[in-house]
Amino acid sequence: MAEKDPSVDVEKQSQPLSEEVEAQNGGKDTAASDEMLASTKARERALLRRQDMRIIPLSASIYFLAYLDRSNIGNAKVLNSSTHNDMMTETHTTNYQFTIALMIFLIGYFLFEVPSNILLKKFRPSRWLAFLMCSWGLITIGIGGVHNYAQITGVRFLLGAFEAGLFPGLVYYLTFWYKTDERSVRVAFILASATLAGAFGGAIAYGVGHINGVRGLSGWRWLFILEGIPSVLSSLFVFFILPDFPETSAWLSEDEKELATQRLAVDGSKGSAASLTWQDAKETLMDWRLYGHYAIYFAVSLPFSSLSLFTPSIVAGLGYKDLRAQLFTVPPWAIAYVASILNSWSGDHFNARGLHCAGAALVGAAGFLTSALLPPHDYASRYGTLILGTAGAFACIPPMLGWLTSNIWSTASIGLAVALNVSIGAGLGQIPGVWIYKADEAERGYPTGHGVNAAMLFFVAIGAVCLRIFYGIKNKHVLRNAPAGTTPRLYAL
Repeated sequence: MAEKDPSVDVEKQSQPLSEEVEAQNGGKDTAASDEMLASTKARERALLRRQDMRIIPLSASIYFLAYLDRSNIGNAKVLNSSTHNDMMTETHTTNYQFTIALMIFLIGYFLFEVPSNILLKKFRPSRWLAFLMCSWGLITIGIGGVHNYAQITGVRFLLGAFEAGLFPGLVYYLTFWYKTDERSVRVAFILASATLAGAFGGAIAYGVGHINGVRGLSGWRWLFILEGIPSVLSSLFVFFILPDFPETSAWLSEDEKELATQRLAVDGSKGSAASLTWQDAKETLMDWRLYGHYAIYFAVSLPFSSLSLFTPSIVAGLGYKDLRAQLFTVPPWAIAYVASILNSWSGDHFNARGLHCAGAALVGAAGFLTSALLPPHDYASRYGTLILGTAGAFACIPPMLGWLTSNIWSTASIGLAVALNVSIGAGLGQIPGVWIYKADEAERGYPTGHGVNAAMLFFVAIGAVCLRIFYGIKNKHVLRNAPAGTTPRLYAL
């Protein structure tokens, strides 16, 4: 493999890079150096604020709309069911067929994630993400016109294919703009928009349920149409406003571009880096430690997917029916939003992403396990455990993703590893999630669904602690073998 300019790409060595830290001036002019360091930090803070204002709200909005369009089928399933105008009744779909339609989405999601992340770098983030956004918005509108099971499954597959590249693409995109200790909380702001989508999705469905029958369309059809239109319109803003890479952004001054490039010289991806090669792919696929990350993301994807699709049904099983069931889906998602932000910030701040991931997973597991064991008619307590389970499950995901990207140091490898992680997790891992909440267990409080989610989150907690121990041992080895007078690059914990 040809040697690359270190200013263009980051090393792909199996050990962290060591950097010289001895002062070249023999310690002279310390006061001037301190003043320059303080000035640089102030400039960095100002640059970060500008980046955050430009990137994070737009990225979070994109994911909010994607998640809204993905999960609204759960609302459509029970919307206006009391008048038999719900999606299942009007499309003559059984519970089994409905579950198949949910699973088909994940097949498309799994198949297209890795190719999409490669194309994001090739075509530029603003263009590729705008294309995906416009496509899934049109498809969501189209779901409002389906009349049978075959049409639902076909359109859901297309929706999965076009939404596949978004989340891994956004996680990869952040590595071009932020250092390792800045990513988890920003991933959390983006991912937490899914919890807002869950909250707003229930509220929107509640409102749309009141226009059932307007212009001859049932409420669930209006739901898909009205939630698909914003994605199509917003894709234009993404195309023209979303910045691609720091090196090419017209809204940054030359000094800011230089500072952004210097900040990420070792700690981030490069827009000018070479595209993925077969050698890059081989090295990433043969890096066995990454499969530990993939395994815990696979496990957390079961509660992630099942809650996304079945929260309205779970709440309906707690004694809240029809439109009230939509309204009572809001609090679990709202609390999960706050928990995700706080847990991610703390994990980055204390360089303890693994332990924060494990802690949140334990909280979520306790919530689901308690719900599975409580009597079916103890509605108030089971609603409280649903809130606890949702908050814990979602709060452990952003530190998990920030941890992965912090421990890969090649631009090409980060893109592939993130895509594989989300593909295995959000693709394959979410498939079991669509089966565990069985319709015939509603009166028993869905013990299978809650029990499986508890088991998966316990696995996440154990896996995260094991990875934390592994990286701690690796860091001790790196420090022992570091040349004198150097500061080695250590693995994030």
